[in-house]
Amino acid sequence: MYQFHNITAIALAILFTATISSLQAEESARDIMVRIDERPNGNDRVMSMTMKLVGKNGKERVREMRLYSKDYGKDGKSLFYFDKPADVKGTGFLAWEYDDQTKDDDRWLYLPALKQSKRISGSSKKDSFMGSDMSYDDMGDRSVDEDTHKLLREESVEGNECWVIESIPKGRDSEYSRMVRWFRKDALLSVKEEFYDKKGALLKTLRQSNISRVGGYWVAHTMVVENVQDKHKTVLELFDIAFDTGLKDDLFRVSTLERGRPQ
Repeated sequence: MYQFHNITAIALAILFTATISSLQAEESARDIMVRIDERPNGNDRVMSMTMKLVGKNGKERVREMRLYSKDYGKDGKSLFYFDKPADVKGTGFLAWEYDDQTKDDDRWLYLPALKQSKRISGSSKKDSFMGSDMSYDDMGDRSVDEDTHKLLREESVEGNECWVIESIPKGRDSEYSRMVRWFRKDALLSVKEEFYDKKGALLKTLRQSNISRVGGYWVAHTMVVENVQDKHKTVLELFDIAFDTGLKDDLFRVSTLERGRPQ
């Protein structure tokens, strides 16, 4: 009886230690995600972007746009305007993102041909953003606690030490079943991300490169999003980047969206 009791005690101790280690790993992953979420990124940002859409046949379409964004505590607002080509010129996209998980983000798309803005809501948030491999949901930030995070391992990517973190959405409204991301420890930016569909199959990948400091802040100048199931790819190039420019609050209004790009 004593020997059985002793074995049971050892087994329970091992189980308890494993449970504590698991909890500590999960807590550590969340702490890392909080650090990434709170990464210094200026109070506001202005930049130009090119968006290249590459079909599975290799055919390319290139679009040019301007992005304005500003932080409001843990919330944020962003505004996109497309300048080229002619068929999308004047199209605008406005997003208000809330850290509060009980509030849905607000998003509007302005189409100059209709001369009115359209609110993006419900299932429309999973639609493609302007023909790209990103959905309207992808264009916004997720709050840290919308997902459960697990630190899978640490490894080097192109000479940079990274955390590899798996994130599983808590709610059912996400288009993904899980995400696996490689975050550089120095820049607190991802260099690689994998997005899995509801069936658990790999759906999209994101790679960020040409990472450097601009105005003291880390920036990825090149982003490549690929839908591995549709064999379609979107390449984003960022340039003319400026931080802390003093953007006015009225820039992020629907009325401003419908007036066209600020000069």
